[in-house]
Amino acid sequence: MISIREIKDSLIHLLFPNVCTGCGSDLVSDNTVLCLKCIDSMPETDFELHPGNPVEKKFWGRLPLSHATAQYYFTRESLMQRLMHQFKYRGDKDLGLQLGRMMGESLNRSGLFKIDALIPLPLFASKEKRRGFNQATILCEGMAENMKVPVLKDVVARTQYTDTQTKKGRIERWQNMEGKFILADPAAISDKHVLLVDDVVTTGATLEACGAELLKSTNLKLSIATLCYAAR
Repeated sequence: MISIREIKDSLIHLLFPNVCTGCGSDLVSDNTVLCLKCIDSMPETDFELHPGNPVEKKFWGRLPLSHATAQYYFTRESLMQRLMHQFKYRGDKDLGLQLGRMMGESLNRSGLFKIDALIPLPLFASKEKRRGFNQATILCEGMAENMKVPVLKDVVARTQYTDTQTKKGRIERWQNMEGKFILADPAAISDKHVLLVDDVVTTGATLEACGAELLKSTNLKLSIATLCYAAR
């Protein structure tokens, strides 16, 4: 015999279907926004398992990093592009939190990223206000759930608005970002190992500029993690 609870749950599902953000199919669990098929098809890099991976190599001779990684490969017209667009430009914070939790799980399993705090790459204040959130902060909040470390949002600030980096080369990107960050609270990260987080790494110019400012703090160890790796 069907219970009142089952009838109620069926009606709720009919009115508010719990569908996958990636493919639109019905989800089995209320605790996820992605179905197992989409999760299995997301192109993991496994960089977190391998020192000297392509993300670390981007920063060789540029920043003295302990480790660097990116969770997924980013390609155009792909599932990852759709998910990034949904998260970043449509404000799907639940998706961002889940992606962050998945990043945190992977970094925990690797055993290399034993950090004291997470630092989201800051947006310029007016841009964050216009968008309504900082995507790097959302990722950090999801990561923190599994990594059990604090998110430090006010340690470093972006001092100027910068043009989009999309069509710039590596040198132009660096020139566009040079001097655009300021270390607001160096004492908060002195003698710590911190993880600087962003949504995507391409040339690494923005992360390099922010990381260089963070390294002005005393005896800091710096690592970097991004959700996606966009090879050029």
